[in-house]
Amino acid sequence: MQRAVRLRIEVAIVLALSLGASAVYSIVSIVARLTADTPLSQQSAAINQSRSSREWLDFTYQFLDVVFGLAVVALVLYLLWRPGVDPFRRIGLDLTRPGRDAASGLALVAVIGVPGLALYAAGRALGFTVAVVPAPLDAHWWTIPILVLAALKAALTEEVIVVGYLFTRLRELGVGPWATILSSAVLRGTYHLYQGFGPFAGNVAMGIVFGWCYTRWGRTMPLVVAHWVLDLVSFIGYPLAAMWWPALFAPPSA
Repeated sequence: MQRAVRLRIEVAIVLALSLGASAVYSIVSIVARLTADTPLSQQSAAINQSRSSREWLDFTYQFLDVVFGLAVVALVLYLLWRPGVDPFRRIGLDLTRPGRDAASGLALVAVIGVPGLALYAAGRALGFTVAVVPAPLDAHWWTIPILVLAALKAALTEEVIVVGYLFTRLRELGVGPWATILSSAVLRGTYHLYQGFGPFAGNVAMGIVFGWCYTRWGRTMPLVVAHWVLDLVSFIGYPLAAMWWPALFAPPSA
């Protein structure tokens, strides 16, 4: 009983320091958007934007955001570490099956990526998704490398915490697999709710697929690969889509 209480407190602290806090802020954000005078379809959400007009300072902020953003990932790996038990292998975050993990990750990209893009486009067309505004690709010579690192940080943060760590702790607390999958998926959708209801639904669906795969494979590495590729497409490919199909992807005019 005492261990169960400690685990519940631990999970609450980890989520409060990371994606649980993001989910709360995202709920506040969508409430603010829905109660604003501007319709949701005419609003925008910026991602990976510049932090300073001075290049060296902008780079420093962006790089530190990646480094310190991974601190909670390090924390949960430490919490999962037990004498004689490698926390990386415990959640399948290792390089023991690089080929199979990469292939599985790319298969997940195909399953999740195309429907997700279609859902975003439909949400923009129907007016229940805000325009996502990515960083311009030609800002500085280091912009794309930083976006690659930012995508990796997002992939590790979400898949290690929301899948690897949370599934492990909920299993230890006696929560069933489908309850775990659904609760993790709803959490994933909620911290994307600031982008509108389309991304919320898309990320819940993604969470269900990723959670089901993790319960079968016991590995987060394919999920990290898939998430990294999907975010690379969002961070780097999205500006190209905005240029090619401005009606669906470009932010609304001021």
